[in-house]
Amino acid sequence: QVQLVESGGGLVQAGGSLRLSCAASGRISSIIVMAWYRQAPGKERELAARISSGGSTYYPDSVKGRFTISRDNAKNTVYLQMNSLKPEDTAVYYCNVVGRGSEYWGQGTQVTVSS
Repeated sequence: QVQLVESGGGLVQAGGSLRLSCAASGRISSIIVMAWYRQAPGKERELAARISSGGSTYYPDSVKGRFTISRDNAKNTVYLQMNSLKPEDTAVYYCNVVGRGSEYWGQGTQVTVSS
């Protein structure tokens, strides 16, 4: 059974940094994409960052230049370094892994940025 275990969320002041980690355990066939999504209260879940198996990354404009996604393929782990955090970054952050014919979600980790 596949599990995604997230860590690193918490409370930080505006301008601060946090690093999220997501470790995938279990049998995942050919991980294609690893990503972080976020969902703020009353809003839809949105993509925060995505990285392909080849290392190509994508960021929406809202986080570009402040967030950095990286992955360790040997450990099936994806990271999200978040710098210059803003109150509008406050959300539950979810790890997402897409494999060949499968998709998995983490349980979510809360990130709260105070002004």
